Amino acid sequence: MITVFDSIADDLAEHGYAIADQFLSQQEVNNILDLEEFKNGAESFKKAGIGKNKGLQINEAIRGDYIQWLDRSSAPRPAVVYLERLSDMIHFLNQALFLSLKDYEVHMTVYPPGSFYKRHLDQFKQDDHRKLSVICYLNNHWQEEHGGQLRMYLPDGTRDILPVAGRLVCFRSDQIEHEVLPATRERLSLTGWILDQHSELRHL
Repeated sequence: MITVFDSIADDLAEHGYAIADQFLSQQEVNNILDLEEFKNGAESFKKAGIGKNKGLQINEAIRGDYIQWLDRSSAPRPAVVYLERLSDMIHFLNQALFLSLKDYEVHMTVYPPGSFYKRHLDQFKQDDHRKLSVICYLNNHWQEEHGGQLRMYLPDGTRDILPVAGRLVCFRSDQIEHEVLPATRERLSLTGWILDQHSELRHL
């Protein structure tokens, strides 16, 4: 895993984003997908909104996903495996890139077929503590024709990334605008942000 962290650190430093396949093994992905929460996610998760705290709004014309925040103290073991790996990556990036990352916040995410998230930046105007966005995909047997790509808007053009199982995408929250394109099938991920302050679990 250290070599994966090395590659992520190098690409973040050079490009502002990194893609790491098999960040979760196939078995680790399957263990998460077997959780009851994911089996009926669109029914039991909360509708995701735009903004934060008192400014939070539900707007399906902008985003259509459903989410459930993960609390590390009560998360099921298959999800804890991912959270612990994320903690290890934070420690590595702090040493390799001389960052001051301190914590993370992560939610399970379900995009029903046909839903999307329009172009946006992950860092709030009034809250700049999100430093890195991290998404780990959980979609087995995903094909190009299924759609659902993450489209990143980069200085030299756009780049589309398929949400295939086990793939981690990590990028600068303050710099890279992105969107989620509609898919023909349900699209699952663990989506989160690495922070320069300790998370207060304010979303639970």
